[in-house]
Amino acid sequence: MSVARRAPHLASRLQGLGTTVFAEMSALAEATGSVNLGQGFPDTDGPVEVAEAAMAAIRDGRNQYPPGPGIAPLREAIAAHRQRFYGQHLDPDTEVLVTAGATEAITAAVLALCETGDEVILIEPYYDSYPAAVALAGARPRLVPLRPPSWELDVDALGTAVTARTRLVIVNSPHNPTGRVLTDGELAAVAAACVDHDLIAVTDEVYEHLVYDGLRHRPLAGYPGMAERTLTVSSAGKTFAFTGWKVGWACGPAPLVAAVRTVKQFLTYVNGAPFQPAVAMGLGLADSVFCDAADALAAGRDLLCDGLVSVGFEVAARPQAGYFAVADAAPLGGTDAAAFCRELPHRAGVVAIPVSAFCERRDDVASLVRFAFCKRPQVLEEAVRRLGRL
Repeated sequence: MSVARRAPHLASRLQGLGTTVFAEMSALAEATGSVNLGQGFPDTDGPVEVAEAAMAAIRDGRNQYPPGPGIAPLREAIAAHRQRFYGQHLDPDTEVLVTAGATEAITAAVLALCETGDEVILIEPYYDSYPAAVALAGARPRLVPLRPPSWELDVDALGTAVTARTRLVIVNSPHNPTGRVLTDGELAAVAAACVDHDLIAVTDEVYEHLVYDGLRHRPLAGYPGMAERTLTVSSAGKTFAFTGWKVGWACGPAPLVAAVRTVKQFLTYVNGAPFQPAVAMGLGLADSVFCDAADALAAGRDLLCDGLVSVGFEVAARPQAGYFAVADAAPLGGTDAAAFCRELPHRAGVVAIPVSAFCERRDDVASLVRFAFCKRPQVLEEAVRRLGRL
């Protein structure tokens, strides 16, 4: 969003990170009274039975430190969930770890598995915590692009990105910020690169149940040669619309999970004691609960995308999953999306995020803006009405 100045006292490997774009734009939303379509959090709660289970756990005194790996019922529920939806068998005692959200799981994985100077392949645009995790580990990112407007993975660039120092590849599908679900061919190409070059994959699958239009999420761990080299990360926050609970997990081969657990214990140690039994219960809910959540979000996607087009944005590819839609502001004069997003709260009373905040240096995303549609219909309608002022 802005040119980073050198921060006094901050370690050199972290220079340039600064305040996240989400904090910056959410503060701007509050200061201007804008509709906040920048940060990806729902404005309604998830399943009432999951919330009730958390309140019952608080009343029952489940408020002290839980076990370091997470309570056994939650680890068992995560393993059962992977078996139920993907046919993946996991030992809940050695192959599942509960974390403080998916962000901690990914950061702990990078810290645990990378040496100083190692390289980590990131698919760009990327969620903004990924390069921060790489910097914390003293590693270096290698970027592989998704190409707009259809956001296809550049498989040739993936092949050339791997060097002798490459250790990890972080794969985010369903993808934030584009809403893309990687195809079988794209995932197979990632798997082949990992097997051919003996890489570890860390997969961010937090939107696994929020997939639309008849598409299905396919875990990378299910591809040939990948079960033994993939650490799969997901989160209750996105699945159940309780983002503030920060209950996530990492699962995979016992040696990988043990390495992540070694780091995790020195980050948050443990978290979310009364939320853990509630999430365990939620993971066992009927398929309809997961389907209904996806259907509601798909309706919000269509409402927002139709509205964006009606006021002059271009939406080249509707998101296939997740919370976000990407629109081109160039038809409205927003050739510089970063500047456009700073002005948008003052001009229209709406906050959004430039896609350039999720990239290093790319001209092909300069005019692209990310809007969140995980809001109530009346909020989305009000945002579109305000955007009509443009």
